[in-house]
Amino acid sequence: MNTTEAKKRVNKLKALINRHRFLYHVKDTQEISDSAFDMLKHELFQLEQQYPDLITPDSPTQRVGGAPLDKFHKVSHTVPMLSIEDVFKEEELKDWETYVERLSGEKAGQYFAELKVDGFAVSLQYRDGVFQTGATRGNGTVGEDVTQNLKTIESIPLKLELHSKLSGLNLVKDASLTRFRTVRTALEKGEVEVRGEVYMEKGDFKKFNEERKKRGEDLFANPRNLAAGSIRQLDPKLAASRPLKFLAYDIVSNLGQTLHSEEHDMLRSLGFKTDPTAKVCGSMNEVVLYWESIKKKRDFLPFMIDGVVVQVNDNKTFVKLGVAGKSPRGIRAFKFSGLQAATRVLDIQLQVGRTGAITPVAILEPVSLAGVTVSRATLHNEDEIKRLGVRIGDTVVVERAGDVIPAVLQALPELRGGQERQFHMPTHCFVCGAKLVRPAAEAIWRCPNKEGCPAQKRESLYHFASKKGFDIVGLGPKIIDRLLDEHLVGDAADLFQLREGDLAPLERFAEKSSQNIVSAIQQAKRIPLSRFLVSLGIRHVGEETALALAEYSGGIEKIQKASREELESIPDVGSVVAQSIREWFDSGGNQKFLTRLFKAEVQIQSSKSDLGGKTKFDLGGKTFVLTGSLESLTREKAKEKIRMAGGNVSESVSRKTDYVVAGKDPGSKLDDAKRFGVKTLTEQEFLRFLQT
Repeated sequence: MNTTEAKKRVNKLKALINRHRFLYHVKDTQEISDSAFDMLKHELFQLEQQYPDLITPDSPTQRVGGAPLDKFHKVSHTVPMLSIEDVFKEEELKDWETYVERLSGEKAGQYFAELKVDGFAVSLQYRDGVFQTGATRGNGTVGEDVTQNLKTIESIPLKLELHSKLSGLNLVKDASLTRFRTVRTALEKGEVEVRGEVYMEKGDFKKFNEERKKRGEDLFANPRNLAAGSIRQLDPKLAASRPLKFLAYDIVSNLGQTLHSEEHDMLRSLGFKTDPTAKVCGSMNEVVLYWESIKKKRDFLPFMIDGVVVQVNDNKTFVKLGVAGKSPRGIRAFKFSGLQAATRVLDIQLQVGRTGAITPVAILEPVSLAGVTVSRATLHNEDEIKRLGVRIGDTVVVERAGDVIPAVLQALPELRGGQERQFHMPTHCFVCGAKLVRPAAEAIWRCPNKEGCPAQKRESLYHFASKKGFDIVGLGPKIIDRLLDEHLVGDAADLFQLREGDLAPLERFAEKSSQNIVSAIQQAKRIPLSRFLVSLGIRHVGEETALALAEYSGGIEKIQKASREELESIPDVGSVVAQSIREWFDSGGNQKFLTRLFKAEVQIQSSKSDLGGKTKFDLGGKTFVLTGSLESLTREKAKEKIRMAGGNVSESVSRKTDYVVAGKDPGSKLDDAKRFGVKTLTEQEFLRFLQT
C-alpha cells in the first residue's frame, strides 16, 4: 500500500468510525458489534503508525493526549458562563413568568424545558470544524484549559459534521438556504462554541466504585464529584480510563438560530448527544406538567439530575431580558425538593458572623444525602429552633434544600428517650462577653461589640482578603488565623504593614512563602471602588449595591459625605441600606480604620476619576452595550473600563443607548442598534475611544 492508497483508506476509516461513534454515543444504537468497532479503530491506529504524516488532530486515535500536563492554562470565555437562578415552587416559577413579561413588555411566548443534569459544565470551541479548546466554567469569565481530558470522551466529536440523515432531522432539507450556508461555513471555515455537561451514568459509577473497593481504594461520593475530578486533573490517561459522557445544551456561536430549541436540533445534527426529553412548552402550565413527569422518572434516568431548566425559547427576547447579578433573567432552574434523611442532633453550637449575627448550627451525627456526607446544618435563629421544637439529642429530619444546603426540616419528638436537652440562647457573646442585642423587627441576635469582638474581627478579615474584597492571593483563613493568634495583625489595615521579617520566624513559614504573602498584599493595594466597598463589610452592601454606589459617586469621598436621602436616590439602595451605610461611615472607629488604610497607600480606582482624564470623550452618563466577542480584552474587562471611565453598561439596546460596541460575530443587538439609530463602534474604535 502506497501513501496515496493509505490516505484514502485512513479517510474512509475515520469517516466510518465517526459514523458509528455518532450512532452509539448520540443515537444510543449500533449497527456493528463492539469488537468489530474496535478492529476498525485498531486498523486506523496501525496505518497512522506506518504513515505518521496522516495523523490529524481530529483522528479518533487522538482521544488520549499523551504525557501528563504540568498545569492548566487559563482560558477567557468570549461569552461568560453564567449561573442559573433556582426556584423551588410552582408559585415562584409563575412569579418569574410575570417578571419576564413585565421586563420584556410582551406576553409570555414559548418556553424550552430540559433536564438539569448533575454534572460538570464545560465549553468546547471548534475552529474550521475541528475541536480546538475545551474549558471549565471557572469563575464564569475565565476557566481552565482541559482540552486533552475532554478529548478522551467519546461522545465529544473531534470533528463536526452535518448528520441530517442519521439524526432524523431535516436541517439541510427544511432550513433556509441561508441557514444551511451559515452552518456549513462555520464548519468549513469559522468558529463554533458548544456548551454542555460532562457526567457519568449511575450504572457506570456503581461499577467504577465496586472496582475501587476491590482494590482497597477510597470510594467517590457521587458521580458528579467523579466527573469533575476526572476533568480537573493533569493526566489525560486517567480521564480516558473513566466512563465519562457529554450532553450538549447550548450553541454560543451565531449560526442563524432564532430559537433555543433550534440549537438542540443543530447540536444533534452536528454530532452531539442532547436531552431526549427536552421539549418546547407553549405555557407555564406545560412546563409544570413536564417537571412533574420528570420528577416521577427521576430515579429511573441513567444519570443524576436535580431539576429541570426552563428558559425563554425566543433568543432575541432572551438577550433583551439581559442579566441580573450572575444569572440571565430569561432562564430558571426549577429544582426538585431536597432529599431527606433522619439523624441525631449531637449539639447546637453558635457562630459569630462579621456583622455580629449569632447563628445557631446543629452538629449532626454524620448522614449521607445524595452521596454527600452532612454533619452540620443551620438552624437560622432562635425563633426557628422554637418553631421546630428541636432539642439537643433529638432525632430530626434533615433536608438538602435544593440538593445543596443542609437544613433541619423537622424534629421527631416521638423518638425521644428522656435524655434530650433544650437549647437556650445565651445573653452574652460567647467570644467577647458583650451583652447580645436583638434589634426590633429582626429575628437574629447580634453581638454589638463591632470593634472589640475577636470573632467579628476574624470573620471581617476573612471577608476583606477574599476574592470579593481585596483578593489577596494566598492569604486564606488558616494564615489569617495564624496572624491573629500571633498578634501580628489586629485588623485589616495591619496587613499592609507586614514585612517578610515578621512572618519568617513563624513555624512553617519559609522565606519564599513569606515573600509571596507580603508581595501579594502589596500588589492588592490598588483596588476598584466597588470591591473596596464590598471589602469593608458594610451590612446589606453586596456586590451589586457596591457597584451602584461606585457608579453614582465616582469616589469614596462622595459616599462618605452623602446624606441618607442622597444614598436612597441611588438604584439598589433603599432606606435600610442607606441607614447602614451612614452608620458605618459615621463610626469613629471606622473613620480611623479608613485613615490607616489610606496611610498604608491603599489606592482606590475611583469609577470616574481613574480613567476619566484618559478618555477621548466624557463618558459620564453614556450607556454602552457590548455584542460579539472582543479579541484584545474580555467582555468583563471592557465593562470595567467603561464603568471606571464614568460610563454605564446595559445588556439590551434601547433608544436610551448611546453606543453599541460590535466585536466579532455580533448578535441581534447590532440589528437593534440600526433599528433605534444607535451609533456603533468597532473594537478598534472603542479602544481609541478609551485611549487605552
